[in-house]
Amino acid sequence: MADLATKTGAGSNAASPILSVRNLGKSFGALAALSDVDLDVAEAEAIGIVGPNGAGKSTLLASLSGAYKPSTGSVWFRDQDVTTVDAPGMCRAGLVRTHQVPKPFSGLSTFENVFIGASFGGKFSNDEAYDHTVAALDLCGMLPLANRRAETLGLLDRKRLEVARAVATQPTVLLLDEVGGGLTDAEADELVDIIRKVRSHGTAIIWIEHIVHVLVQVAERLICMDAGKVIADGFPDAVMTDPVVVEAYMGHGVE
Repeated sequence: MADLATKTGAGSNAASPILSVRNLGKSFGALAALSDVDLDVAEAEAIGIVGPNGAGKSTLLASLSGAYKPSTGSVWFRDQDVTTVDAPGMCRAGLVRTHQVPKPFSGLSTFENVFIGASFGGKFSNDEAYDHTVAALDLCGMLPLANRRAETLGLLDRKRLEVARAVATQPTVLLLDEVGGGLTDAEADELVDIIRKVRSHGTAIIWIEHIVHVLVQVAERLICMDAGKVIADGFPDAVMTDPVVVEAYMGHGVE
């Protein structure tokens, strides 16, 4: 399999990247989970990331969000080197991640969960955090559930809460890790509508998802990873029919 990514038409807007990744690598002992990843993200761009299980997708998001410190390479965000910035610092800078399995703060209301995101993740004053919380709940269709205890929410509402908590920090780039997982088609469509609204406010989206037909409703550009490397980058239709990508999926029995 080729080591270099296949270019399939789209690619990044190199003239105005807000996020630039160069030669990014992450190893866990002898295991290279990421290797020589390059990525440019333009303002308000929507990128989908696909690939077989174990391809390095979630490790990439963890490395971009500060949860993991890269072993090699660099991450530049708004012309600042943020390679070694931790997750709280990344969040406050505007690079915010949601998680595949929502874990709201039990015993607190939906409103309180989102307010915590705004006040600590966004580092806003109480008044500003309140306003951002209300706006995020409204955007995600969660205002009617504002006083509901978070642990009583169903899966879709927990995922909407996860997005709302991230949105309340006022991110420049929102990193989504399989937020569509476990949802019905109708529920996934609701989530797509929310993510489209988030993007319409000027937020760039980087979204990992196994459900490709859901992903491409938002993503105008698709990146495929395999064995820790980017193997294709371009328009969704071109990427999913690329022989290198087809080989990666067929060879690993992806969902």
